[in-house]
Parts: sequence; C-alpha cells; structure tokens
Amino acid sequence: MALRTQSLSKLDNGSFDVLIVGGGINGAVSAAVLAGRGASVALIDRADFGAFTSQESSNLVWGGFKYLESYEFFLVRKLCVSRNRLIKSYPDNIKPIPFMAALDKSSPFPPWLAIMGATAYWGIGSFKTHGPRLLSADKIKKEEPVVNIDGVRGGIEYYDAYLPDNDSRFVFSFVRSAMDVGATAANYVELVDAERTDAGWKATLRDVDGDGREFTCNARMIINAAGPFIDGLNSQFGLKTKHRVVYSKGIHLIVPKITKSERVLAFFDDTGRLFYVIPMGRRSVIGTTDTRVDDPYTAVTDEDRQFLLGQINARLDLENPLTEADIIADRSGVRPLVVKTGGDDMREVDWTKLSRKHEIEVDFGRRVISIFGGKLTDCLNVGEEVAEAVEELGIPLEEDTHTWYGEPAKPTREEFYRQARLMKLDDLRHKPDVEPLSDRLWRRYGRRAFDMLDEIRLDPSMGTDIMENADYLRVELHVAAGTEMITKLEDFMRRRSKITQVVPAEDVRNAEGIREVAEMLFGDDADRRLVEFFGEIPPGAGG
Repeated sequence: MALRTQSLSKLDNGSFDVLIVGGGINGAVSAAVLAGRGASVALIDRADFGAFTSQESSNLVWGGFKYLESYEFFLVRKLCVSRNRLIKSYPDNIKPIPFMAALDKSSPFPPWLAIMGATAYWGIGSFKTHGPRLLSADKIKKEEPVVNIDGVRGGIEYYDAYLPDNDSRFVFSFVRSAMDVGATAANYVELVDAERTDAGWKATLRDVDGDGREFTCNARMIINAAGPFIDGLNSQFGLKTKHRVVYSKGIHLIVPKITKSERVLAFFDDTGRLFYVIPMGRRSVIGTTDTRVDDPYTAVTDEDRQFLLGQINARLDLENPLTEADIIADRSGVRPLVVKTGGDDMREVDWTKLSRKHEIEVDFGRRVISIFGGKLTDCLNVGEEVAEAVEELGIPLEEDTHTWYGEPAKPTREEFYRQARLMKLDDLRHKPDVEPLSDRLWRRYGRRAFDMLDEIRLDPSMGTDIMENADYLRVELHVAAGTEMITKLEDFMRRRSKITQVVPAEDVRNAEGIREVAEMLFGDDADRRLVEFFGEIPPGAGG
C-alpha cells in the first residue's frame, strides 16, 4: 500500500504533460511509451489496472485469421506484424502455439479452402511462424484423440501465439515499466471532473478505495483510454467524435485440462462462430462467444454455460462429458468494437464481422486523444500512434529507442538462469505438470527475479508455496506487496496472479496460508480486505 500512497501524494496538486484515464492495455501501453520517451505521465483507473476488458481476453496474441473472410488484408497484415514483434520482444511471455481447427458441417468452408486461407495468412505474416498443415479427420484423431471426428471433413493446423500467464498481468507489466521511468500511476482513482484551463486541463480526482477524498492535478493534455467507457468520458469532456464503440459480449469457462498437448483446439459452433480450447497450465479455457449487448457490465449466465458446454461436448470424445460441476471459474467481458458515429450501424453490417481494429482521434482544440477499440495484439501499434499524436499536440518526446517494451536482454536472462542452476532452484519443487520455477520467475518478474534468488538463498522458506493448491511462492508475494500496487485482495488473486482462475473457489476459501497472504499484503488491514473479498473471514484465515 505504501507504493499507492506515494502515487496519490504525487498526483495531489501535481502537474503533468499527460493525464491518462484508463489502465487497461491501451492506457498502460500509452503510459509506458510516453514515460519511456521523457514525458511526465499520470495514469489513473477507477478500478484496478487491467480489471475490465483487459482481464477477460482469450490470452491469445493473433493476427486475425478470421478477418480474411471480410477481406481486411491490411488489418491482418498490421496485426501479424505486431504479433511478430511481440513474440520477438517477449520470448518468455508470448509463445508461438499451433491452432488445430477441426472442420465439420458447422464450418463455413471446407478444408481445401481453409488451407488456402492459412497459407495466405502465413505469407501475410512474413512466414515468421511454422507453416500450416492440411489434416485429414484420421490425422486429427491420431494427434488429438480427444476430438470427436464424427462428421469432421478434415482440418488445418496453423500458428499464432498466446500468453502462458494471464492477460492482466501482461497489462500491468507496462504500468510497472512506466513507473520505473518516472510515471505516476494509481489504481482506484476516479476522474470526477475536468476543467479546461489556459495551460490544458485541471482534473478533479477521487480516491475511491479510501475515504472518498477529492484532490486535483493539472495536465497539458488528456488521453481517453477508458475502453468500453470512452464515449461517456468524451461526452463529459464535451467532445464530438467520428467514432464510437459498441459492445460484443464474450465468455470463457475454465475447466480441468482437456488435452495434454500444448496447442489450441479450434471449432466452429452451431452459429458458425469460432471458439477454442486454450491451454492454461493445468487447466483449459473454453470460449469465446459473441453476443451483442448494450451494457458493458456483463456476467456469465446459465444459458451461456449450457451453450458452451453443449458445443464443446458435441465436438469432443470425452469419457465423461463436461458439466457445470467441472467449471472451476468463468469470466465475461465486452469487446469495445469501433463503428462510425451516427446511425444504427448494426443494421448496416454483419455483427460478427466487426473487427478488433482501433482508431485514434485527436481533438486539437481541447487537447484530448481518444483511443477507440483495439486489442492486446495491437498494443505496440497503439503506443506508437499515441506518441505520434502527443507530439502533434506540441509535447516533445525523446527519440524512440524501443526500450519501453520487451524483456531484458539475452545476457541478463542467461545470467539469471546461471544463478538459478547454481542454487538448484528448480529442485525446490516436484509438483506434476508444473513448469520449472526458473521459467516462471523469469517470465513474470524479469530483473526483479534476481532479488528473489537472493531472498531464497537467505531464507529457504521463501521458496515454498504461500497457499496450498496455488502455484505461487512466498517470495513472489513479498515482491508483489512492495512493487505491484496491490490495493485489494482481488488485485492479487485475480490479476497479479491467476489463482482464482485456476483454483476452485472453495479451495481458496479453505486454503491454509490465506491469512498470511492478507497480512503480508495489507498488514493491520488484513481482516477488512478478507471480508471485502470473501464476504467473511474465510475458514482458511481462522473464520
């Protein structure tokens, strides 16, 4: 909490080049590039960083294969190039992964046409991934026995990429990067009002986690990175824009691991929409759906669950079909899709064909940049375009040396692994189906992982799990408490880690160690945070 307190103090009556409203992927990447290029940046979010749309993604980093159907070749090229950059810049955080698509009667095209599209997709992506394969139904069954090939005409395999960790943790890495070079960032801070001044904007902010205290800061310009809430914020600013957003609801179900292979299984549901089985460590993620909604606040309904379970059970050859009892967790979110302002766009276009493109608008008179739409794959493009727009508004930036994103250099990585081998880090645990500790610590923490090695050397208990059933070390919690601005227990359980996404809720409630987690993160405020999250002091914490 000390880190957040420091940030609030800097925000109070502070003056900045840029105030960014919204800490999802667009706001986080904007903060990273601008702070990395010398601008003074303030980043706020009325919830936690990456706590809305950015925590509900499929964890896929992909070039938009499906957009070839609507002939959006330029968009596919742009996304593929961005995907390739991310894979190169984040070799441990973003991994290439094969997608095996089984094509049955629900598929809108036959295997021979799909392989042509996959080959074109490979070429549009500069042949940077493994090449695609045309598969017979028997070949699919041989490689993935779990797939039910009744009615399957054949299939294809092509490559994209995914995040082995969770999406919101990747978002936070940009926030942390921005803070490392001087940005001021605070979660649970709401923009109450913004008033134009001769110098730019005077913003009234509210601490929504504390006592509701209001304070002000000044900024030469504002970036609206509010995602699904962008239109309402622009109305508050008095802006008229060329674009707006509409909402597509998507859901995911997390279940025990369906297949041992590290590949994505792709199917078309009965409506012709693609959905996937995506690996997540010892779990599998099933999704997503695509439903038009008018409210950005969504939840997984019984109908949603039954639909996805029915679709996946019809396409898998399971000894025991999946039921609601197998669902460990679920998630629901909206995609903010960009359309032109004016008219009912949904009468003019096929809803499912709307792409995840982004648009950036600059209001030179009111000095506001608005980021519409976008997706994780496109984040580096968004950051660079925002930086260009900031310069157009008269705020000079330092040369882009491309050091504001990416993992530490290869020699630094090699030195970490050398030290990890010397202290036999990976021998500290022997859980089945769990990646080596050295891989996980490096991927999640980069240079901060060196300090973790020192802590474990000094105190071997730091190398033990903090909670039963959760793959999370005590030393990780120490580092998170001091450097990751964890304000509520949910921030840790859902976003800095993915514990509540992979551990059944009842196991979390009863877990030994949950008291230590809360006390380490919140000190004397532990009981309040436990009740806030669980609704009571849970059994594992002595309730």
